[in-house]
Amino acid sequence: MLEYSLNIGGSEWMIIIFVAVVLVLGTGKLPGAAKKMGKVVSEYNNAKNEIQQQMKEVTEEVPKISGPVETEREKLEMIAKSAGIKTEGKTDDEIQKEISAKMGQKTTDTSEKK
Repeated sequence: MLEYSLNIGGSEWMIIIFVAVVLVLGTGKLPGAAKKMGKVVSEYNNAKNEIQQQMKEVTEEVPKISGPVETEREKLEMIAKSAGIKTEGKTDDEIQKEISAKMGQKTTDTSEKK
């Protein structure tokens, strides 16, 4: 059995695709199609850049502690407050789990850290 393979490089494929597009669209519609394609690529790049910027802003958010803390509970309450988490009536573990969930990190058990 004979096997045929095309040894066509990347730039040759571009020429083949360009010729096929010209044959399908004709020379009159080619500028309009190129303009639409340019808009699509531009919108894609804008959306990609916006998502990257949002991801960068989210990862740069760090809770700010404005002063010294005397206890672990005070530290948790300050971090929770800066993250917008209410601490009333919650245990330290519950607060820590909410902080971890808000920051997108895995929760760790504080009782095992001793």
